[in-house]
Amino acid sequence: MKVLNVNDLDGTEYDVTHGNWQSRRMVLAKDKVGFSFHITILKAGTSSDFWYANHVEAVYVYQGKGTLTDRDTGEEYVLEPGVMYMLDDADKHTVTVEEDIHCACVFNPPVTGREVHDENGVYPVLTED
Repeated sequence: MKVLNVNDLDGTEYDVTHGNWQSRRMVLAKDKVGFSFHITILKAGTSSDFWYANHVEAVYVYQGKGTLTDRDTGEEYVLEPGVMYMLDDADKHTVTVEEDIHCACVFNPPVTGREVHDENGVYPVLTED
């Protein structure tokens, strides 16, 4: 059993900030459960391009407001509390944030916590020994 409080991760190696967002990684690949779980805050007034070419990500928004844009189709979706979206086809997307968006995210394969988005917004697949 693993029990922790997200606030206990602040300022640790599990608290990753990258420009427009902060992600606190609660479950990582080293936990060996087949997914990783993060609490992420996207900052108001920002726009970020992502492309998880190597991962599936499910995102549940529980606070804030913004827009999700599918960069291949141009379709836009309102992000607000209660909305879930899943990126299950290497979907290139942009998140534009009106009010800080707080969300819970699940990745498969799980991330290690050492990943850095490349110039295309892609995470490499890293593994734990």
